[in-house]
Amino acid sequence: MADSTRLVDLVQTRIDDFLEERDPIVASISTDLAPFLGFSRDFLSGGKRFRALFCYWGWQAVAGIDSEFDPFGSLEPAELDTVIDVASGLELFHAAALVHDDIIDNSDTRRGAPSAHRRFEGVHRDDDWSGDAAQFGTSAAILLGDLLLGWSDELVDEGLRRLGSPERAASARRLFNTMRTQVTAGQYLDIVEERAWSVHPEAELLERAQRVIVYKSAKYSVEAPLVIGAAIAGADEQQIAVLRAFGLPLGIAYQLRDDLLGVFGDAEVTGKPSGDDLREGKRTVLIALARQALPPGARRILDELLGDPALTAIQIQTLQDTIRHSGALETIEKLIARNVAEARAALDGAPLSRRSANQLLALAETVTRRTA
Repeated sequence: MADSTRLVDLVQTRIDDFLEERDPIVASISTDLAPFLGFSRDFLSGGKRFRALFCYWGWQAVAGIDSEFDPFGSLEPAELDTVIDVASGLELFHAAALVHDDIIDNSDTRRGAPSAHRRFEGVHRDDDWSGDAAQFGTSAAILLGDLLLGWSDELVDEGLRRLGSPERAASARRLFNTMRTQVTAGQYLDIVEERAWSVHPEAELLERAQRVIVYKSAKYSVEAPLVIGAAIAGADEQQIAVLRAFGLPLGIAYQLRDDLLGVFGDAEVTGKPSGDDLREGKRTVLIALARQALPPGARRILDELLGDPALTAIQIQTLQDTIRHSGALETIEKLIARNVAEARAALDGAPLSRRSANQLLALAETVTRRTA
């Protein structure tokens, strides 16, 4: 995975350089904007960089079919700079989504540290400003997310301007734009399910939860970065179709693992409180499966407790035990395995670089077996 390690380092360097370039623009406006710059750096430092990696290996899967291809060799292709910029732009987009997601979910932490709106709330309190600290924190974090979203566009555009082919650049840009629409729609569907689930027929709840997974996470986390990278390399329709056939089930498996971690994850590892999704009332596939399997009395208790932000540790434990006893956890593990197998099968004999296909298979294991 030497290429992946190198890519992650280059993406971090590019993000740091990009923020350094934007620093004087923001700083020249007012010293009051210092938290914007500081918090941006903090939220864009480190992380798993899965979206950047899928973008890179999607590119390599097409560009690297030639066995002599060496992206980091002495004759680096100009496309590599484009890929690094676009991969970095995807990471900025992800950071913007996380800032907004934490506001929507009223989450206090992100990666073991205060979430953006809580950090801005702290600025308000520390400086003893007037008005409501929480309201200020939310307002400021919305603007930070908007800023990161705009910057992600700038960075993607900078990268695509480097590309020698206007057709490839236009194709990659269209895919990026589609991804933005899909993830925003998926986020809306997610909050709809948290509040409108009770008015929909019981038989529809699992299907509705599965649709949220596809559009809020699966496409944006895996499929879209893959095909954006492939488009930069000039992928044909068959190559795009293969990468979609790999990326969508893997993205579903990725989010199913995330849903398990949101309920059963170790706070010391995930950086989020254990059972956080239970307090937030997430109507995930895990919850839909549990409800199907539970007797009416247990289902009623689950529905009454789910989404209560004041859940105690004992109540969280009760809900976790209820979900375990329903068999939903084992069902999710089987679904993850089934989707990973479907993704792996899509690469059999695919018209892609074998080396890249092997790296994608290794990534499939990494993203679906993670503990954070």
